[in-house]
Amino acid sequence: MGKNKIARFAENKTLPNVIQPTRDEAISSFAHRGKWADFFGNDNPIVLELGCGKGEYSVGLAKAFPDKNFIGIDIKGARFWFGAKEAVQSGLNNVAFVRTQIELIDHLFAEGEVSEIWITFPDPQIKFRRTKHRLTNPEFLGKYRKIMKKDGIIHLKTDSEFLHGYTLGILQGFGHKILTSHHDIYGAEEYQPDTPLLKDIRTYYEDLFSSKGKTITYIKFQLKNE
Repeated sequence: MGKNKIARFAENKTLPNVIQPTRDEAISSFAHRGKWADFFGNDNPIVLELGCGKGEYSVGLAKAFPDKNFIGIDIKGARFWFGAKEAVQSGLNNVAFVRTQIELIDHLFAEGEVSEIWITFPDPQIKFRRTKHRLTNPEFLGKYRKIMKKDGIIHLKTDSEFLHGYTLGILQGFGHKILTSHHDIYGAEEYQPDTPLLKDIRTYYEDLFSSKGKTITYIKFQLKNE
């Protein structure tokens, strides 16, 4: 492990906006489940960024919407250290980061505690045997539905045409509501998204993929109530 990673892991332990439960703690006794309003000191809507990487969306949206609370979730703490550090230096009190597996998300939040979810450039897990790891497969969507408000919104931004198409198929097949779908948000100059900052906040991977000529796709949807 590089010295930079070791230093970031060490600093994460000192940052007030970083939470790092063990797997057992996340599953059986996560202290903030159902009590995120206490953590933030308000009952503003909660927005998640799953697989947040360096936390560009969590921090960018937190700056733009001080009346909402943002939580980035990723297992790679050395990456989200960038976002956590920037948030502290910028005095942002409405953003936090949790280091854990996304599969445990329904243990981190109570029913109806989350208003919105961003899934930004996840691994598309193209191989069939990796289907269970796709963040928009039916099992994950079921976990999201458990923790989201009835009218909650989910965003998927990806460079993977495969994941874009797969997700549309799942949403249509299970009767979920597709609000917006676009296969190339930057290529169509006339495309004016109704989602604030969709084209203004760009992640590290977004810039990387765009520089290689990949198109960036977007889906906004709501889950069907059970």
